[in-house]
Amino acid sequence: MIWDFILRLFVAGILGAVIGLDREYRAKEAGYRTHFLVSLGSALIMIVSQYGFQQIILEDSVSLDPSRVAAQVVSGIGFIGAGTIIIQKQFVRGLTTAAGIWATAGIGLACGAGMYGISIAATILTLVGLELLSVIFKSVGMKSSLIVFSTTEKDIIKKIIPVISERGYLLASYELKELSHTATNTYLVSLVVKAKKYSDDSPLLWFTETFPEITIERIE
Repeated sequence: MIWDFILRLFVAGILGAVIGLDREYRAKEAGYRTHFLVSLGSALIMIVSQYGFQQIILEDSVSLDPSRVAAQVVSGIGFIGAGTIIIQKQFVRGLTTAAGIWATAGIGLACGAGMYGISIAATILTLVGLELLSVIFKSVGMKSSLIVFSTTEKDIIKKIIPVISERGYLLASYELKELSHTATNTYLVSLVVKAKKYSDDSPLLWFTETFPEITIERIE
């Protein structure tokens, strides 16, 4: 029995590490070590949930649900997933990595239950979702760009909005801050624009060409 448990832990760790290697290759927040430990730990908790309370369950006066131990993995993994999500300005990063960790925990639970076939299938499908689908639907949806620039013209937004629309961009949000209170006031403007993913248009080039009166601070 002990070797069967070790095999379950081994398979869970390997499958988790495979998913983690993909995330590591993409330079994401959680790599192969995190996914390895999540999957291995989930498998261990599932084994404890299944077999750790057998002697207690045999007692007539004791009533409990061992599956509740494994169920806590699903809720507890949310803390790790939340740690990989980064909210910066109008951008949210790490959602896919958080979802991958959640799926890895499920794979670990399945391995801990001895369901090797479904664990391997889930690993393959997870990798398909992370890699293959992103290639197939690469041109679907929109990508966001944060453009920060300084200018002395307070009404510069009124000039920029029509140009953005003409070039096929969508203005998601903007913010204007006054930096100085001198005779020539300087303003810091932050724009979030969205464009189709397959667009090769560079915001830096056409912004500097169209609006020479502004100074680009940064583009993300």
